[in-house]
This record gives sequence, C-alpha cells and structure tokens, in this order.
Amino acid sequence: MRRSHDLPSVPGALTQEQCRQTALSIATAQESSGAIPWFTGGHTDPWDHVECAMALTAAGLLGPARAAFEWCRQIQRPDGSWPIQLRAGVVEDANSDSNFCAYIAAGVWHHVLVTGDRAFAATMWPVVSAAIDFVMDLQTGYGEISWARSGSGPEPDALLTGCASIYHSMRCALALADYIGEPQPEWEVAVGLLGHAIVAHPEAFESKDRHSMDWYYPVLGGALRGPAATARIGRRWDDFVVTGLGIRCVDDRPWVTGAETCELVMALDAIGYRAAASEQFTAMQHLREKDGSYWTGLVFADGKRWPEERTTWTGGAMILAADALSGATPASGLFRSEDLPLGLQADFDCECVTTGR
Repeated sequence: MRRSHDLPSVPGALTQEQCRQTALSIATAQESSGAIPWFTGGHTDPWDHVECAMALTAAGLLGPARAAFEWCRQIQRPDGSWPIQLRAGVVEDANSDSNFCAYIAAGVWHHVLVTGDRAFAATMWPVVSAAIDFVMDLQTGYGEISWARSGSGPEPDALLTGCASIYHSMRCALALADYIGEPQPEWEVAVGLLGHAIVAHPEAFESKDRHSMDWYYPVLGGALRGPAATARIGRRWDDFVVTGLGIRCVDDRPWVTGAETCELVMALDAIGYRAAASEQFTAMQHLREKDGSYWTGLVFADGKRWPEERTTWTGGAMILAADALSGATPASGLFRSEDLPLGLQADFDCECVTTGR
C-alpha cells in the first residue's frame, strides 16, 4: 500500500524537483545489497543508512527505501545489533553502537507513517523488537544507556546525543508496538527512565558540550519541550550559529556542517520556532552541488569545503528537514514527536518507585 503525497519543498530554498534530485543522488550511491554508504565507495554505518532510507521514503523512492530496510533485516545479528561500520559488505568495526542500533525503530515507524503499509510493519517488527531489546540491555544508572558494546562488554560511558536520539527511537518503537498490537511494558519503563535521565541527570553523561549535537539533540529527540527547550536553544545560540551559513559542528572551529544545521532546523520546528528554522534551512543551501548532492561542510575562515566529500546523509537530513517545514508527508511531524507514546511517567528519583531493572 502507498499513500500519495507531495514531495517536500521550502519556498525560496528548495523546490520539489530539487528534493527529488537529492533523493536520486542518494539512490545512485546505494549498493546492490541495499546498503547506502556515506558516498560511492565509502563505508556504511547503520544510523546514517537508516537516515537515508527515511529520506528516500519521504521523496517517494520507495523501491530503494525498501531495499535499504531489507539490508537492515538481512545483516542484523542474532543479538539484535549491527556492526558499527561496513564497507562493500565487509565488516570494518564489529562493535555495536546503541544509538545506531535503536535508530531502525525511527526509520521503520517513519516508513509506516508515510506508506500505511501494514505488511512492511509486520515484516520489520521482529527486527525492531530485537534491536530495542539489545539497546535496553545497555541501560544502567539513572536510565542512561551505554554508548556501545564491544567484545569485552558494555562501554562505561553514556553520551547525551546518542541517548537523546535513542529516546526518540524507543518512542517510535512503542508506537510501532501499539500499531502491531504487541504491548511492551518493559520498554515503557525504559523510555521513562531514559527521558528522566536526560532531563534531570546531566551528570550521567560524558561531557561533549563543544559539539553542537549535544546542544540541540535533547530538543530534537523530544526529551525537552516548553520553556526548558527554549532556554537550552537560546543559551548557546551564539556559540554555534553562523549567520547566513548554518551552524558549527564544534564551537571552537570555523566549520559549519549541513547535517547538523538541518537537525537544528527540525529541533527549532519542534518547539515552534518556524521562522528561525526556515532561516537556517535556507542558510545551509550553499552546500548544494549541481547534481543535488550536498557537501558535508565548509571551513568558512578560508572558504574551503571540508571534508572533500558529498555525503548521502547530509542530503538525507536536508530532505527530512524540508519535510518537517513543508508538512508534505504523513511523517513530517515525526521529530515534533507527534502522537509518540511517552512511556512510563513517574518520579524515578523516589526510592518508592520500582522499575524492575
């Protein structure tokens, strides 16, 4: 089943034809296995691969999108995880990143929202279920989730950006569980714990505050809303936003990046700052190439593209941001957390609460 919808577009910044061109540039890089590498000949990681599949879905390229999801299904390991990095089908890093593994839930739920395809949901449900169970086994402390599992076991650190993304992915998993008719009460507890840790226990996470992602991801992932989200965005706006160019990847380098800018666009949209979101979306378009692909970033101190690569996931983030701004697809509100379950809401710092973990 396929629902018809318009292609994303943003007046003055992106036409529907340009959106499709960017999607085609992503599909061109896709390998015969269904894997979507960073660029032709580059490596594939599960998170950026899923981001690109979501962009293909939003742009109506459902065949390549389905091939990408089938790749996820085929190479998922028995424990529910994926390797961190592969190149042309060869594993280059066999460890498992918890955020990379959780993101399949966001991708599958996005595809279901756009297409209304129940058969696809049923096919991918075991994949999502196994992935989320794998991620939940890495939850500890206040509810934070270890960033990775290696051969020696869970890594000791939890990362705010990764956990904020996992929070959103797990809420998508809960939505899919409801859709399938497979309630997951343990997931509800885990989501509540994780959201509480992000909001109330910053000490649970390794500090990465020079990175812009640590700034906006608690908002993008939906853990922060209302005055707390507004305050967080305002607090470091001048540290990261470069007028007319987008946002810095890190606060101490003269380097703006397109994907981070588009993610900020979606975070701003989620809290109602649509004018600012549109402004940032327009600002990053200097990274667009004639074939619709996007350069990763620009060192604005000397006007040089860096790194010298056009990444599929930058184009993917751009399409998803365009969809959020235009409302073109039924999944355009995904990063506004529209209709996503919240999980268990409780005072998790109260000793009387029993979580079962």
